[in-house]
Amino acid sequence: MPVAASAIYFLNLRGDVLINRLYRDDVGGNMVDAFRTHIMQTKELGTCPVRQIGGCSFFYMRISNVYIVIVVSSNANVACAFKFVVEAVALFKSYFGGAFDEDAIRNNFVLIYELLDEIMDFGYPQNLSPEILKLYITQEGVRSPFSSKPTDKPVPNATLQVTGAVGWRREGLNYKKNEVFLDIVESVNLLMSSKGSVLRCDVTGKILMKCFLSGMPDLKLGLNDKIGLEKESQLKSRPTKSGKTIELDDVTFHQCVNLTRFNSEKTVSFVPPDGEFELMKYRITEGVNLPFRVLPTIKELGRTRMEVNVKVKSVFGAKMFALGVVIKIPVPKQTAKTSFQVTSGRAKYNAAIDCLVWKIRKFPGQTEPTMSAEVELISTMTEKKSWTRPPIQMEFQVPMFTASGLRVRFLKVWEKSGYNTVEWVRYITKAGSYEIRC
Repeated sequence: MPVAASAIYFLNLRGDVLINRLYRDDVGGNMVDAFRTHIMQTKELGTCPVRQIGGCSFFYMRISNVYIVIVVSSNANVACAFKFVVEAVALFKSYFGGAFDEDAIRNNFVLIYELLDEIMDFGYPQNLSPEILKLYITQEGVRSPFSSKPTDKPVPNATLQVTGAVGWRREGLNYKKNEVFLDIVESVNLLMSSKGSVLRCDVTGKILMKCFLSGMPDLKLGLNDKIGLEKESQLKSRPTKSGKTIELDDVTFHQCVNLTRFNSEKTVSFVPPDGEFELMKYRITEGVNLPFRVLPTIKELGRTRMEVNVKVKSVFGAKMFALGVVIKIPVPKQTAKTSFQVTSGRAKYNAAIDCLVWKIRKFPGQTEPTMSAEVELISTMTEKKSWTRPPIQMEFQVPMFTASGLRVRFLKVWEKSGYNTVEWVRYITKAGSYEIRC
């Protein structure tokens, strides 16, 4: 893996070095002069955060009134470098009471040097978790008078936390009631033609968890994904009957997931962090179940009138319903007057966005409400220009429905003390970019 940093500099807005740390000997200590001369003084700070000067690359980011500059002379992992900066700033803020500016740096020179030595080794990022670092770097930073007081309590057994495999969870947790909350949240991205054919459609989803579990539990999550079910049937030497299977694309996991077991068994097993966290993200491009179908009809009657008819059909089950449904139908800028007829919800003309806005607070499944509108336009003496019709946009949220068809088959919790747990699973589908050409 390429290095992330050969040197790191903290500069104020004038270009003065507040603090710096050299991790490798492939760059000189005067490299910051090149940054000041070729980037800061040329007013090109906002054009691109990555610049090459001579044989060195400069990655820089502004936080408050401080520039953080990373210098490398070899092939470097740019994404890793910027991720390191973001995590390092979050770490400093946790020590400084939420503040990170020039004053905070000047007041905490010693602490920052100690942290910089811990969070990077020879150009490679190390552990940047504030919870772990505070176990053995116990020095308190000089806090801003406006910052809140620290609420973190010291955690015992620091050696186990730092050297053990579970650095994201501390030992000794104890709850009267052991609960796990799991939310599958999906966003539907759709572009549909005026004739009803789908031009582009995909679903981006994430699995959010909130764990209140005692001890050091081991969780195992089973989904109805195709690869996982095929692997399970191979291990059991018999076909698996579990209904519809889906194919997940671009899956990324939280660091707590055991990737070795996932690669071999295709199961999501993990020791969860305490509290709320994002377990995984995914994308699906095939077999998407669209929650709504929109059928628009727009007729231009001469130069001063338009007729707009929109039918929206909910495709999900009759026992379910959508919340906060908003349909925005674009109209020309010269709209003067509108009149509506709706079978459900309310509609009005919003001149600020040049749209007819149709809102339905609660949209039951398997229904087809309609909206009809007559639009009067201002007649202009100038030559008529063809109106390019922007797409209809839709916003919604459908509880207990997944456009991808993803389902939780099981969620097993094992802990050596053998306590009972309560699991809660919720599904939510909402609109990402839901557009229909008209």
